[in-house]
Amino acid sequence: MSVLKILEKHINKKLSFLKESKLLIAISGGIDSVVLTYLCKELKLDISLAHCNFSLRGQESDADEDFVLQLAEDLDLEVFVQRFDTEQYAEGNKQSIQMAARELRYNWFSDLAEQLQFDYILTAHHADDNLETFLINFTRGTGLEGLTGIPEVNSVFVRPLLPFSSEDIETHAKENKIKWRDDSSNKSVKYLRNKLRHEVIPILKEINPSLLQSFQSTLNNLNDTADIVEESTNAVLKRAIETIDDNHIAFKISEFKKVNNPKAYLFEVFKDYGFTEWQDVLNLLDAETGKQVYSSTHRLIKNRAHLLLSEINSGVNKTISVLEEEKQVETPFGTLFFDEADAIFGNRSNIIFVDKMLLKFPLTIRKYSEGDVLYPLGMTGKKKVSKYFKDEKLSLLDKENTWLLCSGNDVVWVINRRADNRFRVTENTKQILKIELK
Repeated sequence: MSVLKILEKHINKKLSFLKESKLLIAISGGIDSVVLTYLCKELKLDISLAHCNFSLRGQESDADEDFVLQLAEDLDLEVFVQRFDTEQYAEGNKQSIQMAARELRYNWFSDLAEQLQFDYILTAHHADDNLETFLINFTRGTGLEGLTGIPEVNSVFVRPLLPFSSEDIETHAKENKIKWRDDSSNKSVKYLRNKLRHEVIPILKEINPSLLQSFQSTLNNLNDTADIVEESTNAVLKRAIETIDDNHIAFKISEFKKVNNPKAYLFEVFKDYGFTEWQDVLNLLDAETGKQVYSSTHRLIKNRAHLLLSEINSGVNKTISVLEEEKQVETPFGTLFFDEADAIFGNRSNIIFVDKMLLKFPLTIRKYSEGDVLYPLGMTGKKKVSKYFKDEKLSLLDKENTWLLCSGNDVVWVINRRADNRFRVTENTKQILKIELK
């Protein structure tokens, strides 16, 4: 059966949504993406082309662009072309050229699809690419997820050629006299993927001529195992998550200690948050309260019987000013409303009433600083804010996400928690200010 017939059958069986969709093909000018374009055209799919010129190979890059433009004209297809200064981008973002090109490519494809309402983006990854990716992940060290292959459908990205080998694609191109461009950089073995493609995989195919079929069978088995792992992890997760709010997720440590291999479950639960030091994460289960483990984007904190997961917030220490004439102020934790009041009414933690004449404007909204003192409303005497936090048994995250409303250096309100006695309304108060958090 021809590649075209096999692809048509595969789309009808597993990717039938493509037949009713507006599609964008990521085309380099190389054999794989060119063959994909011809096949989709023959199947009468609704396609347009998108080509990236990374400006890395001088005239050769420009010739690839010209080839794609001519191909689009010959096939009467809409085409989009974007040029990038990849080397400058890589240097500015401290990335390898390969990683920079990948990021630029996928970001542009996604933006293009969103702006012009393409339903899916097709890429020409095939069975050999799948094997190469498996080997790359294997040599670098990975979990089960890194060994389950390139997903055929991943968000808006679809890879219809995964069932075919590079040999299948080349045979089809030659039989149908399809022309394509060869990328000279694909021959260089300084890149790991090319080294595997040209030096390692040919040896593996010599050992096992049916390597790709055996590999696909292995992938099927690994994906079945991954399904079982996901089901088991979700069951533990359902029991372990106690609370979720805007600032953190609280996990019950006891649920991780109940399972036979806590480290494996911790990996599955927290791997997508960038953590890599898994022994340190495991040690948190028995660490003292306040112990933390960081990734580049998140952190895990031990807080008594819980692990608290939170995002690292670079804007955590900013100060917000409140002018006397302002009626409402937007904050990271909600909106504060300032209104004149005739009397005190209600008793809620998100509302306070203060003597406006005692305030010094502009007020400030800020985080706790060492030395801050609170005269808690309803109590006699003063207390350090740090001692108040301790007495209230606030976690480290709760402390960091608690804000103070201040008049000069004096605390008016530990917002949403406790007002200060010095600004309370008395029988001598002439102007009552109601402050409410919503």
